[in-house]
Amino acid sequence: MEAPPVTMMPVTGGTINMMEYLLQGSVLDHSLESLIHRLRGLCDNMEPETFLDHEMVFLLKGQQASPFVLRARRSMDRAGGPWHLRYLGQPEVGDKNRHALVRNCVDIATSENLTDFLMEMGFRMDHEFVAKGHLFRKGIMKIMVYKIFRILVPGNTDSIEALSLSYLVELSVVAPAGQDMVSDDMRNFAEQLKPLVHLEKIDPKRLM
Repeated sequence: MEAPPVTMMPVTGGTINMMEYLLQGSVLDHSLESLIHRLRGLCDNMEPETFLDHEMVFLLKGQQASPFVLRARRSMDRAGGPWHLRYLGQPEVGDKNRHALVRNCVDIATSENLTDFLMEMGFRMDHEFVAKGHLFRKGIMKIMVYKIFRILVPGNTDSIEALSLSYLVELSVVAPAGQDMVSDDMRNFAEQLKPLVHLEKIDPKRLM
């Protein structure tokens, strides 16, 4: 799932192959305040940013076995903000020397007619959801703690209900390819959050 708010990085002088390094976990609702308190002490921003986002996942089916997936996201609490279009590549989880899941990441800000454009291109919406939570930063690391809500009436983001009794926790870094040392910093930071939350390198294919 870009995910919640995305840090945009300008590209000049050609294309930069950006990779997302990711660790994930979850906490039950009753443990949220303890985790937020711990993060306030560890992160650069004492008070986290809050977000309320609507994300739509689009598929384009072709002759290949797996459909091509793009994610469209907009902020619901920041009027006038751009839509974000995000592509996430296949995760690279086999390298045991990497302490985080690694995948190609392309993220761009777009105009408000993004969803119409995707439909015209032949994509169809597979599912949509609302994400509400907190965003912390530690150097180049981004820590998101958020709850996912299912949309009960398609297209109506006022009609939602919580998907579970827990919050997702994601620790991520977006960096140029080859910067694998950032996974060491991520592992060290994740150790400081135990036992409140155990952040792991999770292969999305195992969840399917």
